[in-house]
Amino acid sequence: MENISRRTFLTFTASAVITPTIWATETKAAGFPTLLDHILLGCSDLERGIAFVQERTGIPAVFGGVHPGRGTQNALLSLGERRPGDLNPRRYLEIIAPDPKQSSVEQYSVITKLKEPRLIGWAAHRDDLDQFAVRLRKEGIEFEGPQPGSRQRPDGNVLHWKALRLKEDRGGLLPFFIEWSPDTTHPSVDAQRGCHLKSFELLTPDPDFLVKITETLDLRVDISKAAEPQMRAVISCAGKELKLTS
Repeated sequence: MENISRRTFLTFTASAVITPTIWATETKAAGFPTLLDHILLGCSDLERGIAFVQERTGIPAVFGGVHPGRGTQNALLSLGERRPGDLNPRRYLEIIAPDPKQSSVEQYSVITKLKEPRLIGWAAHRDDLDQFAVRLRKEGIEFEGPQPGSRQRPDGNVLHWKALRLKEDRGGLLPFFIEWSPDTTHPSVDAQRGCHLKSFELLTPDPDFLVKITETLDLRVDISKAAEPQMRAVISCAGKELKLTS
């Protein structure tokens, strides 16, 4: 994968200021970007990941199904309890692990080597992914997709979406972008409830540069300086807090 150069992003940022944008400016709920769709907690064994979360929240995540051809399965926990100022409560925690019935993990292969569950990524929701791709292409920002994805639920229903992934995600700090099919019920709607996302933060040695990137991508996310890149999330569940890091 080729890196997106600093010059490319700075040029893109400058043009975004000068040229009227068709992107809706994202507002921000307390502590995290409104467009955050879900965060991924990777683990080498799904039951172990479910137990890890339940021990710290008191709430068991529910098996969500498998990703055919990708080698993974998941369990879900809704993070969409509506709170004052929260304009979009559709978000969830995805505990993702290898599916032993599939031969190999084609995506997120890092999960096969994890000794403890940790954050491995996050997704931002868009309703205009094809137009978003056109704009990124015009600005010279490299990406893959939009590509179709699916997951078969235990009840036999199949969820459909398409996703766009940046070729340079700044060490996993930048999200992939997802657009759910109109005939698909968002996973947060019927996932296990009782929790909400309290905060989500990105840490990086170069916060000024990352701020420029995230603003360019219409992401209003908290960013702090640290020696190493890292994601941090705090999930609140009935007086308990689950603190996650990458």
